[in-house]
Amino acid sequence: MRQSPNRLVATIFGAVYLLVGLLGFAVTGGVGFIATQGGLLLGIFEVNPLHNVAHLLVGAALLIAGLASARAAKGVNITIGAVYLLLGVVGFFLVGTMLNILALNTFDHFLHLASALVLLGVGLGTERGVNPQVSGRTA
Repeated sequence: MRQSPNRLVATIFGAVYLLVGLLGFAVTGGVGFIATQGGLLLGIFEVNPLHNVAHLLVGAALLIAGLASARAAKGVNITIGAVYLLLGVVGFFLVGTMLNILALNTFDHFLHLASALVLLGVGLGTERGVNPQVSGRTA
């Protein structure tokens, strides 16, 4: 893992997002599963149970990929980075609407954008010889 920036970032981010997902449930008691407003995690990040589940799924995907291989980590870093980039931008337009089913707030948007920059930066900028696409063909 020391030789692979993608594996290292995926493993660390995976563990952090799993922890965030679990901790989120401590502040979402009584909050509806897809409520547009939620409890505050760490006093600033708004979460609801669906948001917590999303963190758990993202964390598991990153951690599993990080532990599996550089190729898997690179692919998952790029994929989740792209999704977080989109969510970080679109999220600004969801706040205050019924479409905000993840109970996002401004702090969430900036965290998603920062995560996207790191995941995409590492995924696209390192280990250029590692192809993240899985192919059934042998060379």
